[in-house]
Amino acid sequence: MDEELNTTYVTLDGYIEVNKYRYVYFCIIFTLYIIIICSNSTIMYVIWIHKNLHEPMYIFIAALLLNCLLYSTTIYPKLLIDFLSEKQVVSYSACLFQFFIFYTLGSSEFFLLAAMAYDRYVAICKPLEYPTIMNKTTVSIFLVVSWLIPAFHIAVQAIGSAEATLCNFNLKGIFCNNAVYTLQCVRSRLIIVFGVVALIDLIILPLLFIVFTYTNIFIISYQSCKEVRKKAAETCLPHLLVLISISCLSIYDVSIARVESDFPKTARLLMTLQIVLYHPLFNPFIYGLKMKEISKQLKRFFCHARIITCINYEC
Repeated sequence: MDEELNTTYVTLDGYIEVNKYRYVYFCIIFTLYIIIICSNSTIMYVIWIHKNLHEPMYIFIAALLLNCLLYSTTIYPKLLIDFLSEKQVVSYSACLFQFFIFYTLGSSEFFLLAAMAYDRYVAICKPLEYPTIMNKTTVSIFLVVSWLIPAFHIAVQAIGSAEATLCNFNLKGIFCNNAVYTLQCVRSRLIIVFGVVALIDLIILPLLFIVFTYTNIFIISYQSCKEVRKKAAETCLPHLLVLISISCLSIYDVSIARVESDFPKTARLLMTLQIVLYHPLFNPFIYGLKMKEISKQLKRFFCHARIITCINYEC
């Protein structure tokens, strides 16, 4: 690869024996991608067609599942192409675009979970004011803010990285995460400063808000009747499980980019795969099984589909 191409293309150096196991990798990832699409889309469709699920909590869940779907689509198609390619390369501009979408969607999950926490707080602690506070305008504002604020923060870092001079063209990964910074000769002060600002604004502040909100919910629920405690447990537990999941994967992602270069390649690959596998698969099953109303509608949906299939088969 000549000097001109070196300034444009980056080699994804995180794959292990891809020439030997390319079709195995392809089949596994393709199957998982189909499962992610079907599971997330099914719950989104169920929420869309049932008017009793057109409430703020379920709208936020649908937005979170849409986020997972887009998040996966940012990563999986490129992985599938790379498995079937002789060389695993990506243009630096495409790499930064993937970086931008990946972190915008990842960060927006914290904002959506913060919106869910506030929704549960109003529903449980201020039930009489709930219809007034959580109206369509409020929900729309939460959704727009959840995507626009992360997009602005990550755009600054992506633009700063686009202007940086590259000294390394081998990315130790299978997609473009924050390991792209290791490609740069010198990381600019803008990227460093705004990276800290983004960490505070996009992760730490939403996390603190979520913890504070759920703490208040549990304190008030503990002091209330059994019915309130049951409602709090049923609706808040799935959100907390998803929060723990995305928080752990965020720590994973930061750790991967910070580990030393002699970190075992196999371990690095396994850690990276966990980032793109667990969360998109975890969310639909948590909300499909743990949210009582969604679970009930899913059972009806599959029973109806089964009946139609049986009728068509008999015909």
